[in-house]
Amino acid sequence: MTEQIRLEEGAKAPDFTLTDDAGNEVSLRDFTGQRVVVYFYPRANTPGCTKEACDFRDSLSQLNDAGIAVLGISPDKVDKLAQFREEHDLNFPLLSDETKEVMQAYGAFGEKKNYGKVVQGVIRSTFVVEPDGTIGLAKYNVKATGHVARIIKDIL
Repeated sequence: MTEQIRLEEGAKAPDFTLTDDAGNEVSLRDFTGQRVVVYFYPRANTPGCTKEACDFRDSLSQLNDAGIAVLGISPDKVDKLAQFREEHDLNFPLLSDETKEVMQAYGAFGEKKNYGKVVQGVIRSTFVVEPDGTIGLAKYNVKATGHVARIIKDIL
């Protein structure tokens, strides 16, 4: 079993530049000076991931009013992310991390239990990156349902 990276609150958030669902490059540094929720999910258009994305969609105005942006990251290809955004009217950038390098840097990819078996995969995780680029909140192995409400309660 390999040692799993776990980011702690106060750690420097790993920077990244990924392609979004519209084909644009988005970097974490684009949000310097602003709080941003970065969440990692396994696959677009699966029931849990759709529920989580729609919860962020429905909570976005509350988060934006507090000056908080949202970025969703999965290993899906850009065209699949565009389809996901369109089908569910998602109103925040979905970023493609096909190489899983960003997920690994955040500890959001690695060994996890799936139906009792240990497998390699995306670990559903959410981070709040503070305006100074540090981790303000790090949550691993979150549940898709009710998760967004708990994050909002923790950060607002």
